[in-house]
Amino acid sequence: MAAPVASVEEFPELFPMPASLLSLTDRALEIRAHFNATAVAAGRRPWTSTELAQGFAADVGALNKLIMMRAGLRNAPPDIDARLAHELADCLWSVLVLAHEHGVDLEAAFSRTMAEIQRTGPAAPASGKC
Repeated sequence: MAAPVASVEEFPELFPMPASLLSLTDRALEIRAHFNATAVAAGRRPWTSTELAQGFAADVGALNKLIMMRAGLRNAPPDIDARLAHELADCLWSVLVLAHEHGVDLEAAFSRTMAEIQRTGPAAPASGKC
C-alpha cells in the first residue's frame, strides 16, 4: 500500500516556498544551454523542440511507472521517493523549456486554465484528439 501523501496544509514545514517560476525557468534554460554546448562539443546537434517533447513523453512514462510502484502496483526500489522526486523534476524541466521555446507564458496559461477548470469543471475524458 502506498504511503499517505503529506499536504502543505498539514505539514507546512515539509514544503518550503518554491523558487519563482521565472527563476526555475532561468535555471532550466541554463541546463538546456549546457546540454546544447555538450552536444556540439561532441559533434552532435542540439535536440530540437520536437525531440525535447519526445524525451518529455518518455519521462512521463517513467513517472507513471514510479507512481505505480509507490501505489504498490509494481515492485519498488528502496529509493522510490528520491526517484519520484527526480522524475518529477525532469518533467518540470521539460515543461519549462518547451514553454519557453514555444513562447508560452506558463504562469498566465496556468492561471487561465485553472480559472477555466474551476468555472466549468474538469474536461471530459480525452477522446484522443488534441
